[in-house]
Parts: sequence; C-alpha cells; structure tokens
Amino acid sequence: MSEWEQLINECKKCEKCSLSKTRTNVVVGEGNINAEIMFVGEAPGADEDATGRPFVGKAGKLLDIALKSLGLNRESCYIANICKCRPENNRAPHDDEAFSCLPYLERQISLVSPKVIVCMGATPLKYLIDKKAQITKLRGQWISKDPRLFMPTFHPAALLRDETKKLPFWEDLKKVRDKLYRNE
Repeated sequence: MSEWEQLINECKKCEKCSLSKTRTNVVVGEGNINAEIMFVGEAPGADEDATGRPFVGKAGKLLDIALKSLGLNRESCYIANICKCRPENNRAPHDDEAFSCLPYLERQISLVSPKVIVCMGATPLKYLIDKKAQITKLRGQWISKDPRLFMPTFHPAALLRDETKKLPFWEDLKKVRDKLYRNE
C-alpha cells in the first residue's frame, strides 16, 4: 500500500474528534500529488461532505474560475483543508478538531511537497502560520517557512459575501502564478 493510500485509509477511519460522528464523507483532498501549488481551506461544506471532494460548492466554482483565468486548473494543483470532516452549519473548526486533523494535512504537505501553499482564509493561516495571525493584515504577503512559501488570501466563500475582496484575491493568486511560472 502506498503512503497516499495509507493516509486516505487513516483519514476515512478517523474518529479522533466529534466531527467523525456527523460526517457523510471524509474529504481528504484532490489534485496533482506532485503539484507546485497547494491550496488549503478551512473544512468541507455541505456539498463537499456529500461528494467527498474539496471545493465543489459555490466557493469551489469561484476558485475554478480564478484558476482557469490564471491558466491553471484543479489538475495542476492540490487542494485540501485543515479539517477533513464538515463542522455543523459550516462553522469554523474548533481547536481540538483542527489539531486532530493537522497531522493528516502535514503528511499531505510532505507528500505533495509544493513550492507554494495558498492559505485560503483565516483558519489555514491560523493553523499553518501563526495562531494570532490575521488574514486582513497578512493577505497578499509572502511568508517563508523553509522550504516553502505561503500566500495568505481570502477564502473564496468570503468573496461571495463581499465583492470587494475579489480583486485582492485575484491579485494574490497572480502573485503565486508569477512567482512560480514567471520567476518573479
């Protein structure tokens, strides 16, 4: 069994927190396991829980449009979340839930070994960079944690609630594209 298969099986059997009791599907992640870019969100929503796939709802469709506009697609990236199971009512994960899942995400990061991790929203920023970090202060700024670069940006769901965040989100993703593919 490959490391990926082992990780997926462990995630599907996980009962480390209460989210396992209410999930329909575990949403491990998907995409290119050799990707240079990894997108990390908060946790699955209702559509993701139903399908077992990350970012397939309205926010995911917006992410797909943004990727296509940059000349990228899901197949060229890897997409995951801090939590692998849906918190009720799409609330932010509690610390115990996030910390239960974090070792799985850390293994995904190690296996994919992306050059850039895009933290989509406050939750991935909090758990991957700094518990006190604020997305409104750090979005759009490169953060280096050897050997990777992190780009915090807004979660696509935030763009659906506040149109003024679309341009900054777009600019952040252009920085990622330019850093990787235009050597800037």
